[in-house]
Amino acid sequence: MPLSEHEQRMLEQMERALYAEDPKFASALEGSGLRTYTRRRVYQAVAGFLVGIALLMAGMVAKQIWVSVVGFLVMLGCAVLAVTGWRKAPKPGEQPAGAARRQVRPKRSMMDRIEQRWQRRRDEQQGH
Repeated sequence: MPLSEHEQRMLEQMERALYAEDPKFASALEGSGLRTYTRRRVYQAVAGFLVGIALLMAGMVAKQIWVSVVGFLVMLGCAVLAVTGWRKAPKPGEQPAGAARRQVRPKRSMMDRIEQRWQRRRDEQQGH
């Protein structure tokens, strides 16, 4: 359900006030946290896969079977992490599956609290 014009204006005012009061906190709230997290996880898994290859090769060169087995297991685990992370990553501009149902209630209550604070400050400023 889209916001009304009045709600949109109030939201913009709250955003401006937040940036004015605490720009560092406001910039920390921006961005796509889950998308960044999954991308970082995939990159770490790829790096771990390369370490696994190095261990596998080092075990073969040193004729230490257990090092090769550890390298293979590291490769396997990192491949699984990369594939599952890649599948779970939301597309740009898309919410993760099921997130809309989970986030409706907390987001609404947070917005209610912000709106109440905004109204309280506004009333206090008009009273002084």
